[in-house]
Amino acid sequence: MANHKSALKRIRANETKRLRNRYQHKTTRSYVKKLRATTEHGVALEVYKTVSSMLDRLAKKNVIHKNKAANQKSKLAKFVNKLAVA
Repeated sequence: MANHKSALKRIRANETKRLRNRYQHKTTRSYVKKLRATTEHGVALEVYKTVSSMLDRLAKKNVIHKNKAANQKSKLAKFVNKLAVA
């Protein structure tokens, strides 16, 4: 157990941040699944904008790696563009 006041505060802060990161990461994954399940281009485009923003935010805060965010955005963009053609 930590002996210093600052160490105890750091433990509390880390736990709060961990829970917030888990929530945001899980929410983003749910939106990605929602986007993948979409069959209409217009709806997919709106959801893609939201998901793209969420992925950027996660990458900025180092919850996920920036390259992972870029890869996911790229694949989702391809998916949305395919819906426009079909």
